[in-house]
Amino acid sequence: MQSNKKKSQKSKKASTQTYLPIAEIKDSTVVLKDGTLRSVLLVSSINFALKSEDEQNALISSYVSFLNSIDFPLQIVVQSRKMQITPYLDKLRGLEKEQANELLRIQIADYRSFVEELVDLGQIMTKRFYVVVPYDPLSNKKKSFWSRFKETLKPSHSIRIKEERFKSRKQDLDLRVRQVSGGLQSIGLNVAQLDTQALIELYYTSYNPDIAFAEPLGETKDMQLESIT
Repeated sequence: MQSNKKKSQKSKKASTQTYLPIAEIKDSTVVLKDGTLRSVLLVSSINFALKSEDEQNALISSYVSFLNSIDFPLQIVVQSRKMQITPYLDKLRGLEKEQANELLRIQIADYRSFVEELVDLGQIMTKRFYVVVPYDPLSNKKKSFWSRFKETLKPSHSIRIKEERFKSRKQDLDLRVRQVSGGLQSIGLNVAQLDTQALIELYYTSYNPDIAFAEPLGETKDMQLESIT
């Protein structure tokens, strides 16, 4: 009996999800294994060097005011990735086949060849800027000491948080997201909150940069996801 149990235990290999800090992603929110929540904002950039001295000083002053207005930590992430040009080339091939005008079809083919050669000659990179907004329920001062202490001893309870508790925490997180978005927009930046699909793609490409380039992630509704137990 013991040998059979050992064999069954060996056959059950740990899932990759076991080694990730993420418990689940839902409602445009990342739930970590310690029970904390995260929202991720995609933020545009500003060419600071092209601004005049007065504009630069105004930007710095606005940014300082923004930082002084928040009382919680933020994480700023800058990602550089090789540009995924394959979907664009596939679209050009489709247009080339559907084009009835011979001259336009030749021009599309020449343009597609130019783009392919350009990508082969140099590593074309894209750069994206993200701001991660956290919410830690343990830092909520409204909770009693013992309730926070119990969550610290048993963080697994925070993973499978009930829907009502999740919505309550998400409301607090959304307040922070609106505050951060408004502060960044006042500087002149464009801000977009990542939804569930975008979050899954972001973490997929972050943890699997090489695989993600060759095998892009499909729609989450078409995937079969395993839950963490």
